Amino acid sequence: MAAEPIREWSDDQLKSDDLPKKDVIKFIQDNAARSFLVEHKLMGNIKNVAKTAKKEQLILAYTDLFESKRFLGSEPIDEVTDQVKSVKLDDKPKEEKIEAAYEGPPKFMKAVLKKGDKTNFPKKGESVSCWYTGSLEDGTVFDTNIPTTARKKKQTKPLSFKVGMGRVIKGWDEGILTMSKGETARLEIEPEWAYGKKGLPDATPKIPPNAKLIFEIELVSVD
Repeated sequence: MAAEPIREWSDDQLKSDDLPKKDVIKFIQDNAARSFLVEHKLMGNIKNVAKTAKKEQLILAYTDLFESKRFLGSEPIDEVTDQVKSVKLDDKPKEEKIEAAYEGPPKFMKAVLKKGDKTNFPKKGESVSCWYTGSLEDGTVFDTNIPTTARKKKQTKPLSFKVGMGRVIKGWDEGILTMSKGETARLEIEPEWAYGKKGLPDATPKIPPNAKLIFEIELVSVD
């Protein structure tokens, strides 16, 4: 479960003209699951969202967020999570040799960025917790659950799910089974084990059809 944020404003404060729409939008974008933002049409640049979103819509979304508890990190990766920003990945950690991690035609490649304990490997059906960043081949980040500040990271819990059960994309299910606790790895996942021929056209930024996805994943815990 994701950590529940503290309510910033009362109902009366939300209705007040003194509270800028931008502040409400930023709070929701910082704390809501990505699918929640898509559903309430609150994805994208705050200024642009503020131009189109009505105050009543924002109050409804704010209330619904706490009632539904669809907070950041509460949903599997293929149902999407955090606010997405178009950025470039620079200064990547030095990679060790890339290896295929599945029998038959490889559907993903793995590079170990930081070694784990090499003892606690997850088994199918066990719960794992991860920090991650997902990007396209051109470096565009389409999804991450890593908060922008270290302070916020302490208040946020990593994504947790049962591995090998089809709750995330197949490339994650198979790739994480090869990782040990504490390991950070780079997974290059072929379209067949990601979002396939359709991609995710409604996401922001969208994931094109037949896109190879690149994830940097830190396996925090295995339970």
